[in-house]
Amino acid sequence: MSVAITSPSLGSASASRSAADGQTTDAASTGIAASRRNTVRLDAGRATSLRADCARLLQVRQGKVWVTRDATVRAATEDIVLGCGESLRVAAGDRIVLEPWDRNGATYSWDIASPAG
Repeated sequence: MSVAITSPSLGSASASRSAADGQTTDAASTGIAASRRNTVRLDAGRATSLRADCARLLQVRQGKVWVTRDATVRAATEDIVLGCGESLRVAAGDRIVLEPWDRNGATYSWDIASPAG
């Protein structure tokens, strides 16, 4: 799997990881509320698990999130902190868990990624 992290201030970085089968999941009943189209609010103290059904782009719209990527045969579990305006490309089949970094919560979008160029 290819993962790209994009930050307006830091540029981008990439890493590799193997993919697993799965579907997109969202724990809508555990402190997550849609605030506008394709944007999800994650309350402080809550976490959600997302599995990419196809290549996806996690974009932080407000606040800061702590993201944990699942371990695979090729890569260990990885923790990443993303701030407002930063994004993480997640390959099809990979799963991430995210939670707000602080008590202010966070807002994110989980969009289909454009083809890597």
